Amino acid sequence: MGRSGRAAVAEHLPRLRKEWRLDFVVVNGENATSGMGLNADHAKGLLAAGADCLTLGDHAFDQKDMMSFIGNEARIIRPLNFAKGAPGRGSRVFDVPGGRKILVAQVLGQVFMKRPFDDPFSALDAVLRAHPRGGMVQAALIDVHCEATSEKMAMGHFCDGRASLVVGTHTHVPTADAMILPGGTAYLSDAGMCGDYHSVIGMEKAEPMRRFVTGMPKGRFTPALGAATLSGVFVETDDATGAAKDIRMVRVGGALQPAEP
Repeated sequence: MGRSGRAAVAEHLPRLRKEWRLDFVVVNGENATSGMGLNADHAKGLLAAGADCLTLGDHAFDQKDMMSFIGNEARIIRPLNFAKGAPGRGSRVFDVPGGRKILVAQVLGQVFMKRPFDDPFSALDAVLRAHPRGGMVQAALIDVHCEATSEKMAMGHFCDGRASLVVGTHTHVPTADAMILPGGTAYLSDAGMCGDYHSVIGMEKAEPMRRFVTGMPKGRFTPALGAATLSGVFVETDDATGAAKDIRMVRVGGALQPAEP
């Protein structure tokens, strides 16, 4: 989320990647550029910091240079069910060290979203059928970019036994429901933003609060620039089956530190 979030990723991800011996890292870059979309320069910075794949969201093409850049950068994934004819791809199989492969796909939800997107369930079903977990791929990661937690949970159960991880993005607030579903799919409703949590979902507080209190805008939303928390999720999977063996929420730096007992 904005400059603060990019700085947190650049500061912490290289160390975490080394210390935790991470095989594959996905970063949702949906709000990395001024809180609205992702431009080419900031995409390059996140990839250089250690991301293997960047996902987008409903603001996928708010930064106009992404329209052309995504066609030349295969490590960026836009939602499967975005507008027909949108550039880029909604899923891709990536190579992982040791000859393994991982499927990464992203879908946009429909509930409470500002524009009607195509059905995410049928779009994702076709991709999962073509890439069975433990067969065509050793792992499958699904980014569910939507507003309603109920829709995210429904997608988790829809993918149970077929995906290794279903993780929600978009609402910027980390949830506490990390679990492994009965079919071996790790699930978390929202990974949370990498950004300044002394804010209103990453934006400087004054303008959002004014609009809530008065119903009237006065200025533009601007990303908060305080110390950022890196938020995310860590998952370990079984190479033979693609099932999740462990899931842990990640909180590093910034405001979201455990309170003293």
